[in-house]
Amino acid sequence: MCNLVTMKASVDEVASVFRARRPKATNAAPGDVWKGGTGFVVREDAGARVMDAMHWGFPRHSVNKRTGAPNKPTPVNNARDDKLMSAYGMWREWFVAPAHRCLIPFTAFAEAEGPAGAMTKTWISVADQPLAAWAGLWRPTDEWGDCYTGVMVDATAELFDIHDRMPVILHPDEHDAWLRAPAAEAMALVRQYPAALLGVERTDEPWSARGGPAQAALPLG
Repeated sequence: MCNLVTMKASVDEVASVFRARRPKATNAAPGDVWKGGTGFVVREDAGARVMDAMHWGFPRHSVNKRTGAPNKPTPVNNARDDKLMSAYGMWREWFVAPAHRCLIPFTAFAEAEGPAGAMTKTWISVADQPLAAWAGLWRPTDEWGDCYTGVMVDATAELFDIHDRMPVILHPDEHDAWLRAPAAEAMALVRQYPAALLGVERTDEPWSARGGPAQAALPLG
């Protein structure tokens, strides 16, 4: 599960790299984004790429077991690869529609490592892409406006001791296909990123801390 990403590039730089225009003004800024926060996505609109700020997490609804009253919605921040085409899941409607796929720009994503109560942040970056794209889905909601989620797969063996799942990281030449292709073609892009092209930054920063310095990246391959 990925609950934290960072984007260490300006909004204008991201828009330039992903060849996207910015149709709406926003107060959102680059930096760390936790699940339930506001991050940036790139999507297609009328054949052109646009960059929007959206809420991270599709709303999930539940009922209080004690009172029977509805709970406040919680954000579902990750979509499992094996659920994308499920007729009974929440993802199929959005995955099969290319207009509801998006790119989630990021510099690194983080996982929590260590004993309960003393977990620290471990950052994973993409060596050949200083600014990479995580395959995502987006949709409008009544609860939080436009929202997005990221697609996950089983982690590579090299990452499995950190977490058993990892984001679907796209190669640059796959961006158009993710945003435009039929579902079967897009599904072929849902796979692990080569471990030799990933790096790990283990830090002593508490998982709950917002912000802070990172350590030097170590190659996985």
